[in-house]
Order: sequence, then C-alpha cells, then structure tokens
Amino acid sequence: MKALGKLYLIPVPLCDPNDSELAKQNAAEVLPQTIQRTIGFIDDYIVENEKTARRFIKAIEPAKVQATLRLSALNKHTETSEYNAMIQPCLEGKNVGLMSEAGCPGVADPGAAIVKLAHEKGIQVVPLVGPSSILLAVMGSGMNGQSFAFNGYLPIDKGEKKSALKNFETLSQNKNQSQLFIETPYRNNKLLEDLLQTLQPNTHLCVAADLTLPTEFIKTLRVQDWKKIKVDLHNRPAIFIIHKF
Repeated sequence: MKALGKLYLIPVPLCDPNDSELAKQNAAEVLPQTIQRTIGFIDDYIVENEKTARRFIKAIEPAKVQATLRLSALNKHTETSEYNAMIQPCLEGKNVGLMSEAGCPGVADPGAAIVKLAHEKGIQVVPLVGPSSILLAVMGSGMNGQSFAFNGYLPIDKGEKKSALKNFETLSQNKNQSQLFIETPYRNNKLLEDLLQTLQPNTHLCVAADLTLPTEFIKTLRVQDWKKIKVDLHNRPAIFIIHKF
C-alpha cells in the first residue's frame, strides 16, 4: 500500500512580503527557515488566493519553479464538495501545503475544514511555527492568557454590535476571560469609537495593530484613558481585546 502524503500547515507573514524590500526583510526575520525548506519540496497547495500565494512562494523561495505549482482555492466561494479533490494528492502519496492569506492556517481561517478532513482520511497533519496575530496580541496585552476567547467579527448592525460588546464585557468579568475580536481594517477607527462609547470606563481595552511589522502598535488602557489619546487604525490589521476585571 502506498504511503500517504502529509498536510503541512504553512504560516505566512501578517503582511505581503512583496509590498517592499522592508516587508520582504521583515518576512525573512519573522518566518523560520523551516517554511522555506518546506515550500522547497511541496508542489501542491491549498490557498485562499492563488495570486497572493504565488507571490509569497516566490518571495520566500525564489528558486521554486512556478510552473510546477498546483494550487486549489479555498475561500468563501468554495463548495464543500470540492474539499476531497483538494486533499486527493495526499492520498496519492504527495505532500500538500495549506496556507492562509495571513498568519496561521486553520486559526480564524477556512483551512480548518481541510485539516478536519485530513484527520478523517488518516492523513498526518504537520503544523509549522509562524506568526499568529491572535496569540501575539494576547501575549502583548497583559490580559488573561490562561482563559480567552476569539469571537471573530462583530455584527455590522449598530444595535447588535452594542449588544455583543456588552455581552463580551459581562463574560469577561463573570468568567475572568479576555474577549478578542477583529474588524475589517478600514472600519477600525469606527470600531474603536464604538468601543469607547459602549464599554464601561474601567474596562480594559487592548489594541494590537500591525503585529510583527515595523509600525507595530500594542497598547492596553482602561476605556477612560483611551478617550484621552488619539490613534489612527485605518487600514491597519488589528486585534481588539477587552476585559473587565
């Protein structure tokens, strides 16, 4: 019986390494050499966006011949009926790489469904070390690293968003559990404004933006103290954490 291939979970930088020479240098510093070596021997990939995935592979492993790459798209438009075909190379003895658009695949990422399928098929899953904005934010926040919850995106509706924030604030106090969430980057400033209007003055709020980048910003203050400063978060990938102690 032919040996199965492995599913490698390949972290990527929290910014596009092709944006600038500084971004490329930053990616080289943040990502371990294991990533480059792994990309060197894998030709089959499951990615969110083929164009950006190819750019990342070229930036990290320039010697890789692009024509040898076989990429499958896994995003909100992908049907679950397509998953088996994506994992098929592993069943044929080939290794497959799973990549997110930013950070770690399978964490706040559609790749989790492929990882689940791999386990069901008896395929070995190999998670590699790389940057996770969620963990980096928790590490830098000074909040509860023993108990925290990532809640994804908040509701867009103003009333529903306010209700969700109040609920997270109560949960954080009752369970001593830090509550994390994100927003589409161009809405960050509006979210910060909503947080300061909705949360209680003594609730702690951490904003962690541009993690691992030269413009990295991490600050934890009480809501009443956030109101005394001004920060521009527009189009800066960010994690927000609240905790009412």
